[in-house]
Amino acid sequence: MAETTRDRGWVIGRAAGVPVVLSPGWLVAAVVLTAITLPTARALAPDSGDAGALLLALATVLMLFGSTFLHELSHAAVARRHGMVVRQIVLTLLGGHTEFADSAPRPGASALVAVAGPITNIALGLVAFVAWRTAPVTGAAAALLLAAAVTNGFVGVFNLLPGLPLDGGRILESAVWAATGRRSSGTVAAAWAGHLIALAVVGGVLLPPFLAGRPPSLTQVVWGAIIAGFLWTGATQSRQAAKTDRAVDALSVRALSRPAVGLALDAPVAATDNLGEPMPDIVLIAPDGSPVAYVDQAARAAVPPDRRAVVSLVAVGVPLPPGAVIDAGLTGRAALTAVADVARATPVMVVTSNGRVVGLLRATDVARAMRPGT
Repeated sequence: MAETTRDRGWVIGRAAGVPVVLSPGWLVAAVVLTAITLPTARALAPDSGDAGALLLALATVLMLFGSTFLHELSHAAVARRHGMVVRQIVLTLLGGHTEFADSAPRPGASALVAVAGPITNIALGLVAFVAWRTAPVTGAAAALLLAAAVTNGFVGVFNLLPGLPLDGGRILESAVWAATGRRSSGTVAAAWAGHLIALAVVGGVLLPPFLAGRPPSLTQVVWGAIIAGFLWTGATQSRQAAKTDRAVDALSVRALSRPAVGLALDAPVAATDNLGEPMPDIVLIAPDGSPVAYVDQAARAAVPPDRRAVVSLVAVGVPLPPGAVIDAGLTGRAALTAVADVARATPVMVVTSNGRVVGLLRATDVARAMRPGT
């Protein structure tokens, strides 16, 4: 699956320069899956003995994670062809994911990145199935080929289900994105579909045994709960991400800034007394026309009346670093990027329009706007 999260684990190598990370959850999954696969391995290769069955079960699990790696590597390869930066490939408890530094630039690119992984699994499954049917092998080797065909086919088809966080959900998101022009609309639609798939997984695990008059096994309940929980949580996170994307799209530097006027650096405090109410923010301008400070309003108000004509505004000013300026016309992700760049040096920045000071923007106001409902 293609994701954009940061994980901890062990870097076990690199693929085309991309770190491959093994998460602690992978070790848990490997042990559990080996134990679950062991009875089937004994049945498929009865002449192999206990040691042979254990090796077959372990080989099946390792092959599954190898297929997962190729799945994620396909995501990474297609993403890089579309100009995306791949940070790492992670093998986890429930398979794996590919972490990107940025999102796909277009719906078509996003869909191609998403579909690459499942198609790889389906292709591997078909090759293994043909080899199982035609290769002159029996016993453990034949069982391994059959396991490769079944697991890859299942992983490929399951990941194509149209709901986030599955790859099919990313494809559905891309389709809605292309139709509406808004990626966030596609994310919301695919996330709700992901919730429905999670419920379907629960129903698929619990209903058949009950309809047959017997309770589901503990293994079925546990794995059904893990998979459904993973899908439900991923879908919920995707809906939250869509809210954030919509908040980003709605960002406007002009709307978020507080009105401000520019005054000369050496102007007296008294020059602010007739600016009206509510008092605008005040930006101090150097002789070369660059903003160099803004006025601390509490300090300005504290200057005694008999001193306001002789105390200069620079005495109550808060210095600004060079470049603490942002254009009033910026909106959306461009605005967020510009604010983030300036905020590295100062949490307060001067907003200008055609070179004229029109406002003062605080990074805290932008952060508040990024939290819908707060």
